[in-house]
Amino acid sequence: MDLFGKTITELQALIKEKKVAASEVWEYFVKRSKRHNPKLNAYVSLLEKPSNPIVKGIIPKMELWGIPLAVKDNYCTKGVRTTASSKVLDDFISPYESTVTSKLKLSGYELLGKTNMDAWAHGASTETSDYGLTKNPWDLGRYPGGSSGGSAAAVAAYIAPGAIGSDTGGSIRHPSAWCGIIGLKPTYGRVSRYGVIAMGSSFDCPGPMTQSVEDNAMLLQIMAGKDPYDATSSPVAVPDYRSKMKTKRKLKIGIAREYLKGVEPDIQTAFENMVDVIKKMGHSVVDVSLMSPEYSISVYTIAQRAEVSSNLGRYDGIRYANNRAYFGQEAKRRIMLGTYTLSHGYYDAFYKKAQKVRTLIKNNFKKTFEDVDLIIGPNTPVTALKVGEFEKYPFFGELMDQLNEPASAAGIPAMSIPIELDSKNLPIGMQIMGNYFDESSIFNFAYQIEQETNFFDVIKKGREKYK
Repeated sequence: MDLFGKTITELQALIKEKKVAASEVWEYFVKRSKRHNPKLNAYVSLLEKPSNPIVKGIIPKMELWGIPLAVKDNYCTKGVRTTASSKVLDDFISPYESTVTSKLKLSGYELLGKTNMDAWAHGASTETSDYGLTKNPWDLGRYPGGSSGGSAAAVAAYIAPGAIGSDTGGSIRHPSAWCGIIGLKPTYGRVSRYGVIAMGSSFDCPGPMTQSVEDNAMLLQIMAGKDPYDATSSPVAVPDYRSKMKTKRKLKIGIAREYLKGVEPDIQTAFENMVDVIKKMGHSVVDVSLMSPEYSISVYTIAQRAEVSSNLGRYDGIRYANNRAYFGQEAKRRIMLGTYTLSHGYYDAFYKKAQKVRTLIKNNFKKTFEDVDLIIGPNTPVTALKVGEFEKYPFFGELMDQLNEPASAAGIPAMSIPIELDSKNLPIGMQIMGNYFDESSIFNFAYQIEQETNFFDVIKKGREKYK
């Protein structure tokens, strides 16, 4: 049977109906990964055998039984090398499992491999990885976005049917937009961070990256929930995302015009065309006023660097891993800036002020969601850049993520979906932002768009390049 292009949901059905064996699915993606990964560099590590023993002819009642997934290399996976794409952790074998991958294991998934990323998740291109740059499957001479660039590339090229990433300032949504797939940053605290190598602890959000909205909802359903190992995880009940998603709702959608300033003309045109489609679908659309995304750049730069300087302090080479001489330049820059903003005499001027502005951003979103169900806007100011073009942009990561960082600072859920191709035949992403713990509305809206447009075949066209 030809498995090419099948979603996780479709693969599930084939395995349960015994039309294909779980071992065949595993072998299919291993072969594809070995064939295409050398040119894409999406994986840091590829597994040679399944992590869950596949018994021939037996299909346990597990939701993800036999489904292989790619996992970003900042998730601790017991007995499997975990590097965060830094030579500091080059030979680190995790002695324990993250909560996210533990839940996926209990659901029967197979770990296909650990994906490349910007080292320590510091970046928006995978260029800071100590294991080389990941290439964008749409154009190997361009960036895939970051920091979850390896996960995005793996899904876009269909060397994995789905992947897990992490989003601190746009690290799921940005590469999802540039690689033309679906990526969700859940509400902060919706998914446990336990076992995820910390970057910015008050920003980090584990999340799914997939080919379909239903796959995305299913993975979040498995991953979400309160975790006794993570005090910042939320006790808010996890709804049945998939059933809620399929009940058609008429939603009130807010357009953040501040997010349209300075974006490429192709992106602006694609977004306005999408707004017309949304109106024809029967949703009401109104303009809303949000704080300029520029404020979020300052907040994120200060608060995230401060947390980085604290989190990377544990990597001293004494208890485990290599010593601090192995840190790359970007990690060193962030440690220095973070330490400076937290130092005596500068804490009030920088860190404390950044946290006050962060509260203003949160309140701005809360007030806006009193009037609308969801907010939409472009995901990135430009489509995928050519390798080397980052030199044109001071604070490259922040500028590429400037439209993603407000949702990160506020801790609200946000999703990237593909809406069109630009004049260079590169994917354009649209961002859907929701109220706290209202991922259900995001899934519902995105699913309706998927049913109406099939995302203009962007996902299909991307993977067809690797048939």
